[in-house]
Amino acid sequence: MAQTTRSAAANGPDGQRAPAAPPKGFRSAELGWPELHRIPHPPRRLPLLGDILGANVRTPLQDSMKMAHQLGPIFRRKAFGKEFVFVWGAELAADMADESRFAKHVGLGVANLRPVAGDGLFTAYNHEPNWQLAHDILAPGFSRDAMSGYHPLMLDVARQLTARWDEREAAGRAVDVPGDMTKLTLETIARTGFGHDFGSFERSAPHPFVSAMVGTLSFAQRRNVVPPLLTPLVLRGADRRNDADMAYLNRTVDAVIAARRTEGRSDSGAVGSGDLLDRMLEVAHPETGERLTPENIRRQVITFLVAGHETTSGALSFALHYLSRSPEVLARARAEVDEVWGAAEEPAYEQVAKLRYLRRVLDESLRLWPTAPGFAREARVDTTLGGEHPMRRGAWALVLATMLHRDPAAWGEHPEEFDPDRFAPSAVRARPAHVFKPFGTGARACIGRQFALHEATLVLGLLLRRYDLHADPAYRLRIAERLTLMPDGLTLRLTRRARTA
Repeated sequence: MAQTTRSAAANGPDGQRAPAAPPKGFRSAELGWPELHRIPHPPRRLPLLGDILGANVRTPLQDSMKMAHQLGPIFRRKAFGKEFVFVWGAELAADMADESRFAKHVGLGVANLRPVAGDGLFTAYNHEPNWQLAHDILAPGFSRDAMSGYHPLMLDVARQLTARWDEREAAGRAVDVPGDMTKLTLETIARTGFGHDFGSFERSAPHPFVSAMVGTLSFAQRRNVVPPLLTPLVLRGADRRNDADMAYLNRTVDAVIAARRTEGRSDSGAVGSGDLLDRMLEVAHPETGERLTPENIRRQVITFLVAGHETTSGALSFALHYLSRSPEVLARARAEVDEVWGAAEEPAYEQVAKLRYLRRVLDESLRLWPTAPGFAREARVDTTLGGEHPMRRGAWALVLATMLHRDPAAWGEHPEEFDPDRFAPSAVRARPAHVFKPFGTGARACIGRQFALHEATLVLGLLLRRYDLHADPAYRLRIAERLTLMPDGLTLRLTRRARTA
């Protein structure tokens, strides 16, 4: 049956053979954009080297944001013979959200993760069958019933965080916000999804899994900006470290899977009612009967452990930064938490969704600094972008979410300002569609976005309920880029709240 299904999928609705998949591998923009010369690029382009003057290999995204301000809603960059098109204008980005004409493109940074994540949900090419198979099997794991089952485990991990922060507060010491948010989100996805405890809060240093993950993400980022001819020389040592990091990730995940196979299900319910790993190991596709292979299960677990904690930790860290610098916003969010939760120290699952203003705070933080800062889209067919720029089938562009979220055409005259009321219902209804994309777009958008939003809203509510946040007056927001975004060097001082409720 599986073979029949795949063969049928290769044909169109009229029974004719569907077009072959677009070519894999990097495709420079001049191959797919017939009128590329009409798209602006930075001045002072150098022969062979391209647009490298003023570029910083550690901040390619922030460099692109500066160029976007100068060049407009669509522009291109060239480096060492590779030409890239960037899109951020609201109208053009909405055009690229059309699923009938565009699909996800596995761009350079994402493709660089394929040696470890393979055809996992995030890194799979559109034509690879395991993506749809895994999506269909795992989607029920993010249903409302499943989410309510994860809620007590999320609370348990949050207690580990607050115990750590209580110790720091009592000692008069600042907390490392990104470091502790990373511990929190890793433990949350590990325990809720795979029944595994990394013991992150028992460690003074990051868990080796986190170090290996950061190493792999950073290596993928560096491969984006190092000329291919220089890669063997420039990344020789880094290449060996990356191999070791990937091997550690694989060993860790293999051990988690082996333990589950030995110990059995995560609960005693019916097949498919357990966590994500139960679903991967036990559940067949409801229509085809296909199951995930052991190799693909490993890739999916790595995908969830990495993507499921890295982006959420960044979102929490940015939100805490803005809350600590915005006294009126913080007071309003805290008042909402106190009102909705009443005398309860910890909320029931249903109470988290009632923190509507706090959710606006989170959304506004994700608007300014979406931790997945861009996503690539490729043309399914020959088409014209915005009625102006011809694209051949397979041509692609990178949508800069950080700039899309700052387009004055969608967000007004002061898009750099932090204002959670941008996400009041009336403001959302008044905005054009497709201008807020922190989780990607279309069929390949993040499958775990509701999980991440529930977790982040819950944790922010618990922290505001418990602490006053004090920013370091000397700190200025710095952005660390490693494919995802994170505040660099962010610390906060805390005092326990004296509540009378």
